[in-house]
Amino acid sequence: MVSRTSLKTKSPAISVLLPVYNAEEYVANVIESILQQTFADFEFIIIDDYSSDKSWEIVKKYSKKDKRIIALKNKYNLGGCKTLNKGLKLARGKYVARVDHDDWSYQDRLEKQFKFMELHSKVGIVGGIMEIINETGKVIGKRKYSLSDSEIRKRIFWYSPFSHPLVMIKKSILDKVGYYNPAYVPADDYELYFRIGKESKFANLPDVLLQYRIIKSSMTYNLTRKMELATFKVRSLYAKDKHYKMSKIDQFLNVIQYFSFFIIPPRIRISLFNLLRNTQ
Repeated sequence: MVSRTSLKTKSPAISVLLPVYNAEEYVANVIESILQQTFADFEFIIIDDYSSDKSWEIVKKYSKKDKRIIALKNKYNLGGCKTLNKGLKLARGKYVARVDHDDWSYQDRLEKQFKFMELHSKVGIVGGIMEIINETGKVIGKRKYSLSDSEIRKRIFWYSPFSHPLVMIKKSILDKVGYYNPAYVPADDYELYFRIGKESKFANLPDVLLQYRIIKSSMTYNLTRKMELATFKVRSLYAKDKHYKMSKIDQFLNVIQYFSFFIIPPRIRISLFNLLRNTQ
């Protein structure tokens, strides 16, 4: 395991942050996808959230092979939000790139996002397009996102404007607005975007940069219910914020979505959501 003190004193350009929990089947793939990036100036913070499978053993094996990896294990399960905040406190990079333990980043992802951020100083967060894959790795769809700041703000009350495991964020912005807020789990990333947008501009690249894996066992009714309730809570919080404008159409769609929560089965709502989200 590589400690922070063994790293070079020079801060890296990017801190890649990967929380891991019971992901022995996929975690090696995601680690490989980062280590094979065309952009090499990064530290790779991997935090195992007290997994009960062999995830930690796999992480330790990789940490011995690459000095850019900072491998940590929680003493008990903290959950994704607190684990991410733990990693953000350690991050030394100018930018923080998120990645999840069951996804795959294309080799030029970090390079493209870094170059974009360097050229657009007013942008505080950038994402991209993601392919959706099933448990076996087969591509089953593609999810696009609005590209410009104005378009993202126009749709931010409809759905989350970024793929969370695909974002790159200025660390200085995160230090200014604060990290993930546990009060809004599991929509804590969505709430964070609103805070980032009060201090900087939004952007998404028109490139496919990530393969996002859908695992059926994780798509439970209770999780969907919690996500939707937390999402409504976040939208209500920022509906009257001066940095955003919740239009009459936004309000109407949110009312429809709220009542559909009680009368439409989760699977049908997910299908309707994907249609709205321009999933191909």
